[in-house]
Amino acid sequence: MAEPEHDEQSEASIAGLLLPGGKVDPVALRRAWEDSEGEDEGVRLTFRLQRDLKTRLDKYLTNRVGFMSRSRVQRLIDHGLARVNEREARSATKLRKGDVVEVVIPPPPSKEIVPERIPIEVLYEDEYLLVLNKSPDIIVHPAKSEQSGTLLNALAWHVEHGGGALSSVGTAFKRPGVVHRLDRKTSGCIVFAKHDETHWDLGEQFHERTVEKRYLAVVEGRFEPDCEVIDAPIGPHPNRAKGYREKQVVRHDHLGKQAVTICRVRERYRGRSALRADASQDCSWPGNDYTLVELELKTGRTHQIRVHLSDRGFPIVGDDMYGGHEFEAGATIMDRQALHAALLRFTHPVSGERMTFTATLREDIAGLVRELRKGEVEVVEQGGVGVDLVAAIG
Repeated sequence: MAEPEHDEQSEASIAGLLLPGGKVDPVALRRAWEDSEGEDEGVRLTFRLQRDLKTRLDKYLTNRVGFMSRSRVQRLIDHGLARVNEREARSATKLRKGDVVEVVIPPPPSKEIVPERIPIEVLYEDEYLLVLNKSPDIIVHPAKSEQSGTLLNALAWHVEHGGGALSSVGTAFKRPGVVHRLDRKTSGCIVFAKHDETHWDLGEQFHERTVEKRYLAVVEGRFEPDCEVIDAPIGPHPNRAKGYREKQVVRHDHLGKQAVTICRVRERYRGRSALRADASQDCSWPGNDYTLVELELKTGRTHQIRVHLSDRGFPIVGDDMYGGHEFEAGATIMDRQALHAALLRFTHPVSGERMTFTATLREDIAGLVRELRKGEVEVVEQGGVGVDLVAAIG
């Protein structure tokens, strides 16, 4: 039997990017690339060669990714975004039968970022990087509908008036200095790079999962057991209508990507049910049990914590996208997801020092915890926890 005259590839076919005969649909690929705005990674493609092409890697990828020039493809390869058989490759790498080629196409570049004088809380800064305690009312970088008022606009002002700059690496990939993201309504620790080498080193630490990220969240219900590893794949919501496109779900088909979250209970509360009862909200939550949990991320999928907790039946307070309800008691109002990136630990790219940062809770979540502590409180002592609640909450 004759060998196939095309290349098979798994990730592209999963995303619906293949045409009959194994060719990549250029229109669908470009649309997927444009829609990747706001994603951490962009579009990832994997090809498995079924015949000996004897061609260079850059030429092969230029033919497969039709909207990118050969020079742009070569820059991707130079930046380590293309691998052959799980190893970094060069543009001149020759491809053979059986080779597995992987390439990541970063999100589209953003428009010029205009410096804006927006307050930020700096936890640490040196000439190589800076760590912030992000407020919950701001997005990290410009998007199609928001080109101003972002954290990057604030950082552009900060570094400009401090005589520094953000990493130029991110400029080519749409987000200068941005190593990772937090959702708009999620607060807490986030790190930015100020030098190119720092950017790539931090990016590699995130890729290799040597960065430790711990979150605190208040969820509805009495979470049990005290410690649970939630290992459930996450993918896009099957309904692509407006209002669902942004959502992720647990799915056990070919579109689900591995996602692992370790959930540890820190405190359980009873007796302070206080839902906001307005006509716009589904007030079906009947209970008065709440739980403060610490989440350790082993992967970094979009909305991972929110999806995992909701799927387990414990939505985050205030997270209306995933079934959570708003909370109001006296002056305490929680109308966004009660989720905070409390701890970030990584190795400094230059000094080699292992650094740990704790971001204190924003007043809305801290007020929520104080209010819940007025009722019955069960403090759970267990190993493996990383967040100092006294430092994070007070």
